[in-house]
Amino acid sequence: MTSTPVIRRDRQTKIVATIGPASGFRHMIRELFVAGVDVFRLNFSHGSQSDHAERYRYIRSLEGEFGRPTCVMADLQGPKLRLGTFADGPVKLEPGHLIRLDSDPTPGDRTRVHLPHPEIIEAVQTGQFLLLDDGKVRLKVVGADPDHIDAEVVAGTKLSDRKGVNLPDTLLKVSPLTAKDRDDLRFALDLGVDYVALSFVQRPEDVAEARRLVAGRAKIISKMEKPSAIHHMDELIELSDAIMVARGDLGVEMPPEEVPSLQKRLVRHCRRAGKPVIVATQMLESMISAPTPTRAEASDVATAVYDGADAVMLSAETAAGEFPGEAVRIMDRIAQRVERDPLYRTIVDAEHTDPDRTAADAITAAARQVAHTIGASCIVTYTTSGSTTLRAARERPDVKILCLTSRLETARHLSLCWGVHAIHTEDVADFPEMVKKACRMAHRDGLAVEGQRLVVTAGVPFGTPGNTNVLRIAWVED
Repeated sequence: MTSTPVIRRDRQTKIVATIGPASGFRHMIRELFVAGVDVFRLNFSHGSQSDHAERYRYIRSLEGEFGRPTCVMADLQGPKLRLGTFADGPVKLEPGHLIRLDSDPTPGDRTRVHLPHPEIIEAVQTGQFLLLDDGKVRLKVVGADPDHIDAEVVAGTKLSDRKGVNLPDTLLKVSPLTAKDRDDLRFALDLGVDYVALSFVQRPEDVAEARRLVAGRAKIISKMEKPSAIHHMDELIELSDAIMVARGDLGVEMPPEEVPSLQKRLVRHCRRAGKPVIVATQMLESMISAPTPTRAEASDVATAVYDGADAVMLSAETAAGEFPGEAVRIMDRIAQRVERDPLYRTIVDAEHTDPDRTAADAITAAARQVAHTIGASCIVTYTTSGSTTLRAARERPDVKILCLTSRLETARHLSLCWGVHAIHTEDVADFPEMVKKACRMAHRDGLAVEGQRLVVTAGVPFGTPGNTNVLRIAWVED
C-alpha cells in the first residue's frame, strides 16, 4: 500500500456506516471514508450479492488510495418471522378481540391468520406474549395446540399482510443462520470481509455454530437484540470477538425504559472483557430526511461516547438517507466534542478495571499510566494477533494507540477498536528496529512531532500472541 495521503482521525471513538442505495457508489464511499467512516457495514438483509461485491471492491480500493487499512462488516439477515396474508386487506382490531394464528396457508380474516413458522406454534405457551408489526400489536396467548395459537389482543388497532412477529418471552429452537444466511456467509467470507455480524442470537450455542462455519476466516460480532441474549450476556461476550448493541430490536421486545440501562451494562461488560462494542440503531434517524439531527439524537450519540463505546453506528442514515456524508460528519463532530470535554476523561477513567494478575496486563496498565505521566504523544503496540492492542484499548488511555502489525487482516480488525490507529507494515527483526519504525510512523502520520515521546509495548520474542512483556519510552527524532 502507498503511504500517502494519510488519513488520521481526531477522535478515539470509531464510526460504522451502512452502505446502501444512497451510498453504494465509488464517489460516495470515498466521501464517507474521508468524512470519518472507520468500518463499512454491508447489510445482507437488503441488496444482492453482486451489489455487495461491487461495494466491497470500492471499499478495498480505498486502502490503495489512502494507505490505511479499511474494515468491512457483513451483517447477516437472520430468521425473519412474519405472518401470512389477509384475504381482504388490513383487518381492524380492538383490545379483547380473539384471533387464531395457525398453520393453514389460506389467506386470513379478522378471526384467523396463517403463521408459517411451526417452531413458534411449538414453542409458545399460554400466558406468553407475541408482538406484531414492530410491537404496534400486542397479543397474549390464551391457548396453544400443535397446529395453532389462540391469542387475545392486548393493544393495537390494525394488522396487515406479512407483518413481523417478535416473541419476547419465548426461546425458539431455531438457528440464527437460515439457508440464505449460510449462502451469504460463504459469499462474504470468499469476498474477504473482516467481521460477520450475527442476527437473532439467543444463546451461546448460536455463536459456537457460527464459529464452526466461519472457521477463523473472519471475526464474529454478536448482535444483542433478543431478551434471551441478555440473559446470556457474559457468555456471549466471552465467545464473541465483538458485540453490537442492536437497540431497535431490543426496544421492540423489551420495555423501552429498559434499553438505556442495558446499553450501559453491555458497554461496561465489553470494556471489562476487552471486547469491542458497537452502539447501533436510530442514532441520527431524523437525518434520513433532514440535514441536521435533533438535539435528542445528538445527546444519544454523545451518551454512547461518554460510556466509552468503541464505535457508534449509522444504519438507514447512510444506507438510504438523503444526507449520508453529512450524517457521518455530524457524528464525527459530536464524538470529537465529547472527547474534548474534561468530564469525558473523568467518566472513562472511573470505569477502569483492575488488570489481571499477568505480566501482559501489568505492562499494559503501566503503559497507560506512564504515557499520562510523561505526556507521551501516543502508545505504540506491536502485534501479530491483535491481543496486545486490544489490551491497550481496554485501558482507554488519554492518547492514541498506534498499532504496528505485519498482518493486514489484524490491522483491518483493529480499525473497529477504540483509539487505535492501525498500520500494516513489514515485519521487523528485533525490538530496536521496531522502536525506530514506530517513531518514524508516528511522525509520518501526524501522531507525534520531533522531540515528543512514545510509550512502546510489545511481546518479545515477536510472534507469540498475548505475550506483552516489554515497555520502553522512545523519543521521536526528525
